[in-house]
Amino acid sequence: MTQHVSPIKRRISKQIMVGNVPVGGNAPISVQSMTNTLTTDVAATVAQIQALQRVGADIVRVSVPTMDAAEAFKLIRQQISIPLVADIHFDYRIALKVAEYGVDCLRINPGNIGKEDRIRAVVDCARDMNIPIRIGVNGGSLEKELMDKYGEPTAEALVESAMRHVDILDRLNFDQFKVSVKASDVFLAVDAYRLLAKQIEQPLHLGITEAGGFRAGAVKSAIGLGMLLADGIGDTLRVSLAADPVEEIKVGFDILKSLRIRARGINFIACPTCSRQEFDVIGTVNALEQRLEDIITPLDVSIIGCVVNGPGEALVSDLGLAGANRMSALYENGERVGRLDNNELLDQLEARIRAKASQLDQEKRIPITIKQHEE
Repeated sequence: MTQHVSPIKRRISKQIMVGNVPVGGNAPISVQSMTNTLTTDVAATVAQIQALQRVGADIVRVSVPTMDAAEAFKLIRQQISIPLVADIHFDYRIALKVAEYGVDCLRINPGNIGKEDRIRAVVDCARDMNIPIRIGVNGGSLEKELMDKYGEPTAEALVESAMRHVDILDRLNFDQFKVSVKASDVFLAVDAYRLLAKQIEQPLHLGITEAGGFRAGAVKSAIGLGMLLADGIGDTLRVSLAADPVEEIKVGFDILKSLRIRARGINFIACPTCSRQEFDVIGTVNALEQRLEDIITPLDVSIIGCVVNGPGEALVSDLGLAGANRMSALYENGERVGRLDNNELLDQLEARIRAKASQLDQEKRIPITIKQHEE
């Protein structure tokens, strides 16, 4: 079907590499999450990273608070192919150790790891091993002198904190970094990112920190990140939820999908239902979402419970279903191709959607040869 191009004009940023994932420049906006297992529980952490990878995570962050966790990270790294970011605070020796063990990015604020020689040791190591750094400022942990100066977390305070760390890296002639200025308040975070976007050329990592539980956190993140993304700000993002990290990846992609920034998996267009519905729309859509989580092919599927809006939505979908009495109309690429028994919709729709995704995948793999006109 017709591909809708996003009207958003992205901020131009310097591109860095997190493992094999480009961040910034004209690269796709990457979606991240963070493990919430004990890093020293290697099996549990590996399993969670693999679960995140299955639903499309581009990058995963792992907290490494101790040397024991660093040794566990070595074992995790050996079993994982996706880029890994190590989250480190205060102890520069941990940063040096995970660099040795193959970390792809260091989340470490240079100003928090001690004296100049320690900072230089980490930065020199990062430079030598082509490891980028993420400066991560959080509204809940601003420096005391900034809190005294501003009285409370403000956008200006967040940016001033970030620029302190940026200045350290600039002084050490290191430009392979990205920056985040997260806050739990939507407007505070948005204002801070807008200010920072005007001051540096490096990529920005977006997030509304400590956003809350699954429902409220998803809403706050969609609003805050959506405002920034619509401005063209942001090169990589994490949706922070007090929920299964897998849900963070799903919500992140849903946000990008809704803004036409990045398509991955099935985009379900479904009606909220009313008394006109001819089948269980809500149950059908929920079941299909669970059954088809493994599909990564971009695909528009409309599931509408009646014939009022069903045909219209189907015209602009790859596959569409318009509810009718006993037998609902099935559309493909805007054309009616048959009818499905309302009592057997789920299995039939799953089969049709999988077949369509397979067809689209195959079409992408077929090389297009243009025969040259022979003079």
